[in-house]
Amino acid sequence: MPSAARFLLAAGALVMATGVALGAAGAHAKGAAHPEAARLIQTAVIYQLAHGLGIVLVGVLARSAAPSRWLAAAGGLLLLGVFAFCGSLYLLAWTAQSAGPLAPLGGLAFIAGWIALAAWAVRSA
Repeated sequence: MPSAARFLLAAGALVMATGVALGAAGAHAKGAAHPEAARLIQTAVIYQLAHGLGIVLVGVLARSAAPSRWLAAAGGLLLLGVFAFCGSLYLLAWTAQSAGPLAPLGGLAFIAGWIALAAWAVRSA
């Protein structure tokens, strides 16, 4: 299995595992710093789990496809989006500190990742 595929499968599985763990922690977020902590954590967990599945999907595709910069970009951008978007929401929920423009940049990374996957699909057809 190519190393990029192995990395994306492992990263996606870890994103999913931490999403479940953070969702469980968020269900008990009574001591969180932000008044909207439960909503922020719920949003972050939903995006993390959805994009974790996307990372796993890209890893599975990378196992059976020829090495592709589009697939590598798709997986990397989705992973970057999880760290930036979801991470900034977790930070805000638990510390009430803003991460500045990380949430919108993470959202752009998500969009770019899905577009890279679409580009790979069109080019590999």
